Amino acid sequence: MNNKINKIVIVGGGSSGWMTAAMLAKLYPSQLHITLVESDAIGTIGVGEATIPPLQIFNNVLGISEQDFINQTQATIKLGIQFEHWANKQDSYMHAFGDIGKSIGYTSFHHYWLADKPVDPQSLWQYSFNYQAAIAGKFEPKPRIHNNQLSGLTHAYHFDAGLYAQLLQQYCQQKQVTRIEGKITDVTLTNNGDIQAVILQNGQRLGADLFIDCSGFSALLIGKALAVGYESYKQWLKCDSAWAVPSALPTDELNSSKIANTIPYTRSIAHEFGWQWLIPLQHRTGNGIVFSSEYISKENAKQALLANLDGEPLAEPKLIQFTPGRRVKQWHKNCVAIGLSSGFLEPLESTSLHLVQTAIIRLTKLMPNMRITQVAIDEYNRQSKLEFEQIRDFIILHYHLNQRTEPLWQYCQTMDIPASLKQKIQLFAETGNLFREQDELFTQDAWLQVLIGQGVTPKDYNPLANCISEQDRQEFLTNLKAIYQHYLAPLSTHQDFLKTTTHHKEA
Repeated sequence: MNNKINKIVIVGGGSSGWMTAAMLAKLYPSQLHITLVESDAIGTIGVGEATIPPLQIFNNVLGISEQDFINQTQATIKLGIQFEHWANKQDSYMHAFGDIGKSIGYTSFHHYWLADKPVDPQSLWQYSFNYQAAIAGKFEPKPRIHNNQLSGLTHAYHFDAGLYAQLLQQYCQQKQVTRIEGKITDVTLTNNGDIQAVILQNGQRLGADLFIDCSGFSALLIGKALAVGYESYKQWLKCDSAWAVPSALPTDELNSSKIANTIPYTRSIAHEFGWQWLIPLQHRTGNGIVFSSEYISKENAKQALLANLDGEPLAEPKLIQFTPGRRVKQWHKNCVAIGLSSGFLEPLESTSLHLVQTAIIRLTKLMPNMRITQVAIDEYNRQSKLEFEQIRDFIILHYHLNQRTEPLWQYCQTMDIPASLKQKIQLFAETGNLFREQDELFTQDAWLQVLIGQGVTPKDYNPLANCISEQDRQEFLTNLKAIYQHYLAPLSTHQDFLKTTTHHKEA
């Protein structure tokens, strides 16, 4: 197999379809004819409204400025995710982006923190600049501090996914991407099993060298036409449904006026049957509740969501039903599945759009000369499988390390977790060590915060942390806290940052 690609058909729009079209049009401006087919009659899921920092890189490659992105998608800043009641009903901790403290030589920072006995788990976040800014409601672009010796703020976004798709669609129109409105009713295959063409309801036939399936959970090409199997993660991730609804901005009780969303972080609140998200945007709040249908009815979950909104609902809640897992092959024959057609992991760590992004970038890396080769297909599938499993393990971690008493949470405590995750937890609990696999999405500090936040304090730490005296170690820790507070004090508020950005748009 060494098939030259001249024509690409993308089946489905939404964020995944338009992100794919935009990047391919940017990277191959004169080599490809790109057609995107979407039906106005088929809605998109549209709940991927929180993301993680790498989206900045994606937008930068496209040439979309942060200011334009924030203005056109009603975005706010996200410095981390606050997990409420995950370990027990009273607790709260944050997975803050960015670094925790400063590593020295061969020794990660948290070993110096662990050597400072007795260990106060809550004190870990005193060494997170992102956390300190998040809880203070502050933000301004500041990637480095203290004469570039320390990491500054690492940020992502909350944004309106529908508006982002519109922004990308406008971008693609300028790049000569062809959009066709229509519903696909049939798919024809060649003798060797490749996709030959998709047939629209009006009889139009669209052939291509490569087809990209962004058709969502329906998986029209990869699932229905090519019959690629699906590997379920249901034995570890019991939640299989979600309700999503936008709500109006909270109201100031003193003057009955709407007040701006000012918290620069996502809230993830555990309930007895699952968890609830709150995503603050400039013009509204995104809400949802992820639940297991084994432990609560759809109607009761819907009522639980509506009872826990900060403002009036702006639409009828939308039900999303899913099976957590992944396609056994995400690239098969001349078809690549990107987005929900390739698999689904609940949005606990805001990875849905990131998986779209990495799939697109992986595809472009493996087709430098716009040819389909079997070795590229095999490598794509190997990397995709590993990425899904690494993110899967990180999500399972949150569920498994809980001390709650309800049936769902009891199941998660006692279930047999993947060996890869079990080894990671045990190694940290015994030695304090965390090792990041090559190209793994989540950093050591991400794992550290969830492990500590959910009650795992290591029995030991790296002896290299004892190479400095106790007095020097104490001085090191004290100085770090003082530095973070020094740089935190003059930071703009998150609300002022957004006002400034919006002002630039209006001017």
